[in-house]
Amino acid sequence: MLNYRHLHYFWVVTKEGGFARAAERLGMAVQTISAQVRELEKALGHQLLKPAGRGVALTEAGQAAFARAEEIFQIGQIIPDEVRQAASGPVVRLAVGFSDGISKLAAHALLAPVLATPNLRLVCHDGEFEQLLGELALHHLDLVLAGQAAPRNPNLRLASERLVNAPVDWYGPAPLVGKAQRDRFPDCLNELPVLLPTGHSVLRVTLDHWFEAQGLRPRIVGEFEDSALLAVFAARGLGVFPVSRLGAGDMGLLRGLRLLGSGEGVQEEIHAILSRRGRHHPLVQQVMEAALAGAGGAGG
Repeated sequence: MLNYRHLHYFWVVTKEGGFARAAERLGMAVQTISAQVRELEKALGHQLLKPAGRGVALTEAGQAAFARAEEIFQIGQIIPDEVRQAASGPVVRLAVGFSDGISKLAAHALLAPVLATPNLRLVCHDGEFEQLLGELALHHLDLVLAGQAAPRNPNLRLASERLVNAPVDWYGPAPLVGKAQRDRFPDCLNELPVLLPTGHSVLRVTLDHWFEAQGLRPRIVGEFEDSALLAVFAARGLGVFPVSRLGAGDMGLLRGLRLLGSGEGVQEEIHAILSRRGRHHPLVQQVMEAALAGAGGAGG
């Protein structure tokens, strides 16, 4: 069996660059530490340290040993925190993937019913749709929220359900949104600076069709992957922007934004995609039930 105390002494000597500094850090005699490191070298059958000036350097074998020792003792440093967390109560973990282009404001609203769960550890991943489906199939995620349903693929064994079909409203900073602009909506979008989600967003495709149907050619001054970031720039005066009615509730956090108008016929869909195992996660069930119960109020 590897003597981890000897390994620790070797690790400290390497970190400190010599036996004298390691002895000072550990409050031990240099001879004691040197003897313990020699015992480790004897047990492993290879020299780990060699003289280098006034200190020591790693041999090739020592480099391999040090790399593993670094992992071991870094993990050891976090064990006390993890033990304290475990002793305080069981951690409830929920790992959620957000597909690129989905409204993060709306996604936050969907997760709101579980955010007060005691000992919740929420893990959020933002990524491409196909990548997230792969993570879900491997059970690295409990739930994926996306702007489209899961494709039919018997190998992945995933199911999806539409949670939201929410109307989309337009907001903007007070200096850009007055009575004149509201009375002329949506034609005023030809004149106002407009912020939009990027082209890979499902909502952006819907908006582009709506612009064409309305005969609009908006002056686009910014495109954003993250709807929350988009709202921040809008609140700072950059332009007006669309947001689903579900996500609009979070915009109370951003002062100065005013309702410009409602994009009639434009709606944002959000689908919950989950594996068979994910269906049995109590927090996933709670998110699903709350969303479906409130679908009428969200427009869908």
